[in-house]
Amino acid sequence: MGREFMAATNVFSLFLFLSFSSCKVCFAAATTSSLHEQNLSAQLNPFSPRASLIRYWNKQISNSLPKPLFLLSKASPLSAKDSAILTKLATQHSLSSHLDSFCSLANLFCFFDTEQSLGNHDQDSKFALYSNKRFASYGGSRLSGVDSFKNYSNGLNSVADSFLRYSRDSTGHGETFTNYGNDGNVANASFGNYGSGATGGSGTFNNYDNKVNVPGLRFTTYASDGNDHKLSFSSYSDETNVGAQGFNSYGKKGNGVPSEFIAYSRDSNVLESKFTGYGELGNAANDSFTGYGNSGNTPHNNFKSYGTGANSGIDGFSSYRNGANAGQDSFQSYAKNSNSGKVSFTNYGKTFNPGNDSFTDYGKGSKGRTTIGFRSYSLDRSFVVYNDKGVTFSGYSNASSTPSDNGGSVHKRWVEPGKFFRESMLKQGNVMVMPDISDKMPDRSFLPRSIVSKLPFSTTNLARLKELFQASDNSTMVRVLINALAECERVPSHGETKRCVGSVEDMIDFAVSVLGHNVTVRTTENVEGSNKKVMIGSVEGINGGQVTKSVSCHQSLYPYLLYYCHSVPRVRVYKADIVDPESKEKINVGVAICHIDTSAWGPEHGAFVALGSSPGKIEVCHWIFQNDMTWTIADRA
Repeated sequence: MGREFMAATNVFSLFLFLSFSSCKVCFAAATTSSLHEQNLSAQLNPFSPRASLIRYWNKQISNSLPKPLFLLSKASPLSAKDSAILTKLATQHSLSSHLDSFCSLANLFCFFDTEQSLGNHDQDSKFALYSNKRFASYGGSRLSGVDSFKNYSNGLNSVADSFLRYSRDSTGHGETFTNYGNDGNVANASFGNYGSGATGGSGTFNNYDNKVNVPGLRFTTYASDGNDHKLSFSSYSDETNVGAQGFNSYGKKGNGVPSEFIAYSRDSNVLESKFTGYGELGNAANDSFTGYGNSGNTPHNNFKSYGTGANSGIDGFSSYRNGANAGQDSFQSYAKNSNSGKVSFTNYGKTFNPGNDSFTDYGKGSKGRTTIGFRSYSLDRSFVVYNDKGVTFSGYSNASSTPSDNGGSVHKRWVEPGKFFRESMLKQGNVMVMPDISDKMPDRSFLPRSIVSKLPFSTTNLARLKELFQASDNSTMVRVLINALAECERVPSHGETKRCVGSVEDMIDFAVSVLGHNVTVRTTENVEGSNKKVMIGSVEGINGGQVTKSVSCHQSLYPYLLYYCHSVPRVRVYKADIVDPESKEKINVGVAICHIDTSAWGPEHGAFVALGSSPGKIEVCHWIFQNDMTWTIADRA
């Protein structure tokens, strides 16, 4: 049995180059739009995953419309023989022993962590258009000076930066991170012992990790034992998707270390921040959280031992998590045993859907006049063993699910031009800005159903997934796995039907279950026109331009191609020619979806910021981005 298994493995390795490259070349030719689908089928081994997919499409889809080559091109490139070997290994739970070959043959993206180092450095530096480096003992014991990181790691896929002992024991040294890691895919930055023991100076993070998919940032003993080293986070992690930030022993034993979190994690999707031992034993710290987590979708924040034993600390939470959808915050042993501290919660947690917050041992054992104030604070909060002296609840809402108006002041933030638009803009001759619709995800393929059905896919099986993809604890891969699973296991919103799919067959099944067998799928043809003014050419309303329902599918970051698909009721879908306004030549065919009912959206949703309205009062349209797609009922059989 052992020899047979080794023989199969040897065959498996032999086909690593030949089968993968030949199959890839074969299908690259087959995906040319001018090629007839019969020619496509003729070139495929009838036992290959792609040939099997075509047969499944013919069985499940009742119309005779041309097959969507953009979707078929994402099917597994495995040969029949490779697929059979990998299926056997998956059944035996042995794929992890052949991870390199599995990832290469199946066109997966399995390696998110990099190993690079710049070592020590003792001079002022400006890093522009720089990426994926590890800074060890950088700027340590520096006297004054400024290091600038501008446009650092922007637009990259799988960013991995490490700042270890950065500016440690420095005096009056400033660090500026401007447009850091924006528009990236997996931003993995680690700040260990950053600014530890620093005196004076400041660390500034502006537009850090905005629009990043799965940002993973770890601040460990950041500014520990620091003296008046100011830290500012502005427009940090806005519009990100399923990220996690960890602040461990942040500002611990610091003296007068002010921290500002301004417009942090707005419009984020399921962002999780952990503040452990933050400001613990600090002296006269002044921390401010303004506009933190606003309009996010299910943000989770955990403050554990925050400000414990601190002396005269001041913490402010203003317009914190306003307009967010649900969400969960945990304050454990917050300000416990502190002395003369002051904590203020203003317009806190006015979520559209009630969140769940827990205050355990909050202010317990504090001395002096520890003042904790809650103003305009919403429902579903649990206070267990909190200090009953100096705790005030003003304007506490015990029965409200109405979004807050932020006290009459809504922070006007930047929204990418053209990201949202009104339905009236989709008229021939109109000129509008098209946003960047390019796909930032790594190139991957679906797995055949015969393989993906045998792989673990749940948080309860995380240990098996870590073993399969050889993911170490606290690695980027682990966060990628956890974040994807969390989104896929999230309880559907009211009226929503959702499913995560790792094979084209599973996607077909979900679309058919919602819309029936007479369906078709569309996406925007290419990325031409991105970040430019374009002219709208001829416009075609799908299903006669009537209000209909659709199934939208968006990529999730995962080793193999994974889509989050969900039903979208009450929409109108359009196909529009995109024309260069100067040459008047057609450069693209865009697919746009208009959401007719926006009444359940948060009041600070980027669409309302951009278009100047509020939930339920207007429809909101957007383009289908590259490699995303929308399924609708076909206009003809």
